[in-house]
Amino acid sequence: MNINIIAVGKIKEKYTRDGIREFEKRLSRYCNLKIIEIDDEKAPENLSQRDMELVKDKEGKKILSKILQNSHIISLEIEGRQLSSEELSKKMEDLMIDGINDITFIVGGSLGLSSEVRNRANFKLSFSNMTFPHQLMRLILLEQIYRGFRIMKGEPYHRK
Repeated sequence: MNINIIAVGKIKEKYTRDGIREFEKRLSRYCNLKIIEIDDEKAPENLSQRDMELVKDKEGKKILSKILQNSHIISLEIEGRQLSSEELSKKMEDLMIDGINDITFIVGGSLGLSSEVRNRANFKLSFSNMTFPHQLMRLILLEQIYRGFRIMKGEPYHRK
């Protein structure tokens, strides 16, 4: 199984980079993981709605250019469907059973995802109704993918 994460922005904090490296190492037993960072567009705080859409569109074009043609796309969106860890594990397992070799998770920038990227997604996933920093979201996503593989394999990690 190939897991791709396309994420807008660079990881700035050392603790977040360290956590990501740890889960990259742990996940190497279960999948081929590739993290693709897309440069975020510089945007001042007080953008108009139109300017926000332009920024998301520019980032979206970069994201779309990195998606493999046959990959199953899961975008992270507040408006998406919330799943338990067990349900995410089952979703990944079902995709593998269906012969899907590539899953691409997309983590947008601080303004979110363009409509073009959102429309390209096969599944929209929400981790919460709360807003998380997109850099931290990458770490949380990796932990949940790891947890999902552990659940799938019946290995001790998951606790209710």
